[in-house]
Amino acid sequence: MTLLDQTAPSQQSALRAAPARPVEVYDFLRPTTLAREHSRVLELAFETFARQWGTQLTAKVRVLSQVTCEQVVMTTYDEFAASLPATTAMVLCPLDGATAKAVIQFPSAAALGWVTHMLGGTPAVGVELPERKFTPIEQALVRRLMDDALEDLRYSLGSLLVTPISVGGFQYNSQFAQAAAKSDLMIVAAFEIRVGESTAPATLALPAEILLPQLGETNPTSTTANARELIDSQLAAVPVEVALQFLPAQVLPSKVLDLAVGDLLALPHPEHRPLDVTIDGQTVGRAAVGANGSRLAGIIVTTEERLA
Repeated sequence: MTLLDQTAPSQQSALRAAPARPVEVYDFLRPTTLAREHSRVLELAFETFARQWGTQLTAKVRVLSQVTCEQVVMTTYDEFAASLPATTAMVLCPLDGATAKAVIQFPSAAALGWVTHMLGGTPAVGVELPERKFTPIEQALVRRLMDDALEDLRYSLGSLLVTPISVGGFQYNSQFAQAAAKSDLMIVAAFEIRVGESTAPATLALPAEILLPQLGETNPTSTTANARELIDSQLAAVPVEVALQFLPAQVLPSKVLDLAVGDLLALPHPEHRPLDVTIDGQTVGRAAVGANGSRLAGIIVTTEERLA
């Protein structure tokens, strides 16, 4: 008898109706997963880029546009290229001092729709434009859009992108575009671009060697050579409760049980003896009762010597 057979009928229907969760295969032999700290920093940067890019598209295309960042991963260039359609628009962006290039990828049919809007036209509803190479005029207009997109990218990444980047050539076959070596690691951000009523996927791939050095170490550790100094500095910053107390008085339990409002308890503390300064019950010195403005204060008169 299976676990499903032992479940109540209502629970059985709920289990059958529950959608299957997507499973992402992890290769333990190839640790190319981004550290959580790095991933969060990059996600915030690319979300900022998506908002800037959407605003820039709205201004240039003159149609309400929105760009949404969906995912940020690190993968090899070979796997990135294999995930792209065979025919698509790829803008190769050289980086100063780096052999690998950044890649902005989007369907050429979607870009043709953007160009139609820029020229004052309206794409035909329900008609899918073909995936083809851009004409010189179309390529010039798309290049202007990509120049603006790179400007938004520099602003959004800030100190993460210290290498100058520019728009290079166009490629239309993802398998023949030689932007990087197959084993080079790339930071790949996936986007959804909505222009008017049409949507299209897009990706931005940046060489990991350009971004990772600015992200710093993951879980950096400090040397233990000065452990004593580190402990002392940490303890010195921990707040503690300090109390001024009289000498304790010994009374019988019967006295305590018969206490009533107005009763007096005699304290063995001499009138002119300073109060004990204690921390967690340990005496560290003595102080006389004084005042600091409108508040009571303890004036330290002696301290207890402690062994180091």
